[in-house]
Amino acid sequence: MKRPIIPYNPRLKQRARELRNNSTLSEVILWNHLKGKQMLGFDFHRQRPVGNYLVDFICSELYLVIELDGYTHLLDEQGERDELREKQLKAFGLHTIRFWDEEVYNEIDNVLRVIEATVIKQKKQLGL
Repeated sequence: MKRPIIPYNPRLKQRARELRNNSTLSEVILWNHLKGKQMLGFDFHRQRPVGNYLVDFICSELYLVIELDGYTHLLDEQGERDELREKQLKAFGLHTIRFWDEEVYNEIDNVLRVIEATVIKQKKQLGL
């Protein structure tokens, strides 16, 4: 079964590069556990354009997005934007999991367990 290509806006590539070069602490911490196929042999990328959005981490093979949320996501209008974004990512066939920055700082082992369980689930669902 051929899976669809995940579309992206090429105009976001420069902004993605800027974000990769100016990562938040939580992104750096999580990236150190995902890079180099450390998560069950799957290749993750950080700050990648998907549609008209930039996602924190993505494993295209698994159609899996990982988002890290800081305090700005507590604002009312940000919550609405996150919902719209979530719907768009879902329309592309992507599964998204979210963590708070504080979870990454204080509970990285639990965060990694959730990611690992999700990777296994996605792998089964996609027949990989």
